[in-house]
Parts: sequence; C-alpha cells; structure tokens
Amino acid sequence: MAELSSDVMRGYNDVIVLSILADGDSYGYEISRCINERSGGRYPIKETTLYSTFTRLERLGFISSYVGSETYGRQRTYYTVTDTGKSYLKEKCQEWQLAQDVIGSFINRFISES
Repeated sequence: MAELSSDVMRGYNDVIVLSILADGDSYGYEISRCINERSGGRYPIKETTLYSTFTRLERLGFISSYVGSETYGRQRTYYTVTDTGKSYLKEKCQEWQLAQDVIGSFINRFISES
C-alpha cells in the first residue's frame, strides 16, 4: 500500500486536525489513531508533526486546549476547535475544492489513461 509523504501532506495537517476536532473534542493519541484509520493507513502522521500542528493551531487561535481525564496517572490534554477555527476550516475546504478543480484541469487526461 502506498503512503503519502509528509512533504505532500504538510499543507493539509491543519485541515485534517481541524476536521477531526469539528466532530468533537479529542486528545493527541486519539487524533493520531483517527488520522491513521480515516486514511486507511496511507498517512501515518508522526507524533512531532501532530504536536507541532497543535501548537501552531493554538497559537493562531484555531483551537484551544484543556486538561481532561487522567489516564495511567497522567493528565490528558484535550483540544477543541474554536469558532475562528471553524471559519478557517470552511475557508480551507473551499480552497481545496478550487485547487482540485484547477489541478484536475491539467492532470485528468493522464488519470483516465491509466
């Protein structure tokens, strides 16, 4: 099974995390598991990539964090998407649709030849 390189996915990590949090608050391990599951294992996000994404999104005001339940003696940090983050996600989804249309106009003929 082919995997997507982190270089290809770099610009989409914010959208991926925000889309998961739009479904409800969650914590790092669960978000990582969800990414792996939804991508069918094709995008195994690295822990450092995920946590730098959380840091960036929180700094930008797109998510906020809070301490939640304790597991195995450690407090879990949960993340929640803010209203600003929801607006940003909507904007990025529209941008994605436009990008798909534009790129498709160049490569669709090669895809149909495969």
